[in-house]
Amino acid sequence: MKKEIKSVNASKSIGPYSQGIEAQNIVFTSGQIYLTEDGSLLNGSDEEKVIQVMQNLMYILEETNMNFDNVVKTTIYITDMTIWNTLNDVYSRYFTKPYPARETVVVKELPKGAVLEISMIAVR
Repeated sequence: MKKEIKSVNASKSIGPYSQGIEAQNIVFTSGQIYLTEDGSLLNGSDEEKVIQVMQNLMYILEETNMNFDNVVKTTIYITDMTIWNTLNDVYSRYFTKPYPARETVVVKELPKGAVLEISMIAVR
């Protein structure tokens, strides 16, 4: 059976999907962009954008009493490789070794014109 995860602290979904789903002690987050609580894109530096994405993901994980230590896999989409170093710098602040498995994919576009989106899989 699956259970919807919904955090009032993370940005609301902008389409017909859940912020996250928990099934058999595995949490799957939807991709998060740097939306603020009011649903607008954060207007800030690349570092601030990555921090906002990670905060949104943290809020979703916290709804299931999990945190970044539970994350085993991340998927990252970016529209421009120039944010690669900043992304890695900020991302590394949230995890300890062994780091989750990960892929980073460069794409043409993301929702709302975002330059970054991250999703996660976490286990108990």
